Amino acid sequence: MGFHCFWIGCFSYLAKLINNPERMNPLVSIIMGSTSDLTVMEEAAKLFDEFEIPFEIHALSAHRTPDLVADFAKGAFDRGVRVIVAGAGGAAHLPGVVASMTICPVIGVPIKSSNSIDGWDSILSILQMPSGIPVATVALDGARNAGILAVQMLATGDPGLQAKLVNFKAGLAKKVVKANATLKEVTFKFKTN
Repeated sequence: MGFHCFWIGCFSYLAKLINNPERMNPLVSIIMGSTSDLTVMEEAAKLFDEFEIPFEIHALSAHRTPDLVADFAKGAFDRGVRVIVAGAGGAAHLPGVVASMTICPVIGVPIKSSNSIDGWDSILSILQMPSGIPVATVALDGARNAGILAVQMLATGDPGLQAKLVNFKAGLAKKVVKANATLKEVTFKFKTN
């Protein structure tokens, strides 16, 4: 009886270790130029939690910490990272600099910051990459879409994640159908439906 309990205890301990998010290797890295970008970038983090995808978050500056950025980018794939979601505002060079030093796909999130030119400087800095250094670019402050795109990239080789995406997309469709039904109840003098 004691020997049996010992093994149950061992397996229970191992299960806790395996299921501990801190022990998992991240599949996605969320990086941003400053912690002030977290209010935008946390939308991607929430999505990865929803899909149960291990991820990490770092503040790295292409201009203020270029050596740290280089170390991060060059080591990302070997650490198990498969997609990088990089947000930056103003002169948003972080996504492009990282893309130049890694084989991981990089998704850029332009961020409208207080010192930006209505966000256009961020968009163009990320969008206008030279040939050979692609950065997938989402809308201004579009971290949630960046997260969805990262999930879609990871799902190409993961049937379980594919099934979660199918359910996610079906949920989006249900929201629109429900919204349309709600609109039918709205009355206007000349509304025909």
